[in-house]
Amino acid sequence: MSYWSFLVEYGPRFIDGVWITAQQFVLAALLAIAIALCAGLMRLSENAASRGLAIGYIELFRGTSLLVQLYWIFFVLPLFGITLEKFSAGFLAVGMNLGAYGAELVRGGIQSVPKGQWEAAYALSMSPAKRMIRVILPQALLNMLPPWGNLLIELLKSTALVSLIAVADLMFQAKQINGSTFMSAQAFGTALIIYYILARFIVTPFMRRCELVMARKMGRG
Repeated sequence: MSYWSFLVEYGPRFIDGVWITAQQFVLAALLAIAIALCAGLMRLSENAASRGLAIGYIELFRGTSLLVQLYWIFFVLPLFGITLEKFSAGFLAVGMNLGAYGAELVRGGIQSVPKGQWEAAYALSMSPAKRMIRVILPQALLNMLPPWGNLLIELLKSTALVSLIAVADLMFQAKQINGSTFMSAQAFGTALIIYYILARFIVTPFMRRCELVMARKMGRG
């Protein structure tokens, strides 16, 4: 069978897998961003309890395997009365894991804002919340966007693990097609190409566009 014939026959299944992968990616990314922002701010809090909670979360999820976390959420939590549908378990595991890495990017981005900006906001008698929202976070965001682009690409690739709990994503479809046809090069080669296209021509340009927009807003464009 030629590669073109292979694509004609199995292309619809790859398209179905890409759609599930895209959903997993978007939901996991939104969760990771929310967790990263919360945990990153808590990491900088003067409250010892908040800071300790954030550190514990970050160390736990960065220090253990994403695959083990995925299995815990899907297979172990039901033993404690918490049962999640496989689709939900997939993006929750990926989002919570990458959120821990993102929290350190948030912390680093905030700490990279020049001290003079903090002092200027304080001199204007801004409340701590207003200082953070109006002055610090916009500048920190501009510093965070390049590493966040790398993290989101890593998140996209990490979604492939959800196939191990039978979420019908791109990698799951590739494995199923390989199992029925034994055309490993075509099945996994197609998956490889699709992941590259998603990362190189969708995620990367989107993040670069965000960088340009933020730079213009901050007067650096």
